[in-house]
Amino acid sequence: MTELLVLDAAATLAALDPRRLMAAVADALVAVAQDRASAPPRSAAFTPHGLLGAMPGYVPGQGLAAKLVTVFADPTHPGRSTHRGIVALFDPEDGRPLAVMDAEPITAWRTAASATHSALALARPGPVVVVGTGVQARAQVGLLAVLRPDEPVTVVGRDPDAARATAALHPAGRAADGIEKAVRQAATVYCCTGATTPVLRRAWLAPGTHVSSVGGSQGHELDAATVQDATLYAEWPGAAATPPPSGAHELQGLPPDRTVSLLGAVLDGSAPGRRTPAELTVYKSTGHAVLDVAAAYVVHSAVTGRSAG
Repeated sequence: MTELLVLDAAATLAALDPRRLMAAVADALVAVAQDRASAPPRSAAFTPHGLLGAMPGYVPGQGLAAKLVTVFADPTHPGRSTHRGIVALFDPEDGRPLAVMDAEPITAWRTAASATHSALALARPGPVVVVGTGVQARAQVGLLAVLRPDEPVTVVGRDPDAARATAALHPAGRAADGIEKAVRQAATVYCCTGATTPVLRRAWLAPGTHVSSVGGSQGHELDAATVQDATLYAEWPGAAATPPPSGAHELQGLPPDRTVSLLGAVLDGSAPGRRTPAELTVYKSTGHAVLDVAAAYVVHSAVTGRSAG
């Protein structure tokens, strides 16, 4: 334990190189699709005000890690939630603890990376809209600023000042008023909210829109009609097969004939992506432990110069 690395939020964020994170997250998603990763469904203990979730995972070549994360309502921002906690990284050969990291930047940026992979794999060219102005939305805009700085991004949210501040994180970012108006013109929608009721409606989505929905951990972010009409993708099979908090609210009770394809299977070419220009596609993220492993691997490697995998 004398060599245990402890990183606060600033140090964790500084080591999360976006391009290395994208590569590691892609490898982790593919490992899930190929059944090479080990990660049980998330479990949680509930209080009257929030929950504490436990998320262990192992990805070959990246390592063994576990996240403890709390999800509580943010009293200073009604309608938003906080995601706070730690990620512990272990040596996968002898079980030694190697590092403890702040979970907030890891959660935000690994989620943004998986959402971005879904858009790169499934979206058609066209306007990009980010719905939300919280931690997750800011990470999403920040990642797009690194990967595609010349591609315009529109940010919409309930707070105009927060939308402008979030849009300013991207060199081609702009804020807009009204979610519906912005979404109607979008080819890609990143939905990054703490919603408990739908903030996105099927009637607003043009033919061929891709939606990356990564919020809604405490309720539905998308309406039922969007889920009904879309070709569905997720990180892991349990997004539809297990109840919340491990599964997605929107994917519960799907008809037996509905297929939810794994994003990793699209990335490795074993499953098809978009089939037609007019197809509505939805990537529904629940957050998954393998993504935390991927991010922790990137952080630890950057700080120590050694691989934990």
